[in-house]
Amino acid sequence: QVQLVESGGGSVQAGGSLRLSCLVSGITASRACMGWFRQAPGKEREWVASFDARSVTSYANSVKGRFTVSTDSAKNTLYLQMNSLKPEDTAMYYCAALLSTVCYTLRPSSYNYWGQGTQVTVSS
Repeated sequence: QVQLVESGGGSVQAGGSLRLSCLVSGITASRACMGWFRQAPGKEREWVASFDARSVTSYANSVKGRFTVSTDSAKNTLYLQMNSLKPEDTAMYYCAALLSTVCYTLRPSSYNYWGQGTQVTVSS
């Protein structure tokens, strides 16, 4: 049984930082495409960042230079370090797993497994 459990969300002021964690069980995160997505109220879920089995990272333009995605193989955990947070980063953040060694798609509907989400709220 595959499970993804996010944690680390919270409320911060603009310019602050948060680190999200996604504890993975049932699959080996370092052998899959792991992604972070977010969804703000009234908006579609959007891709934020990904980390594939080759350790290749990719970022949405809106977060490039501010967010860093990483994994800890020993803990089978995916992280998203978020710095210089902006009010527009406010959303529910989800981690997801695509059963592929390469992140060949950014479409949420293509990902096989999802966590329950963790809320990030950034105030101005």
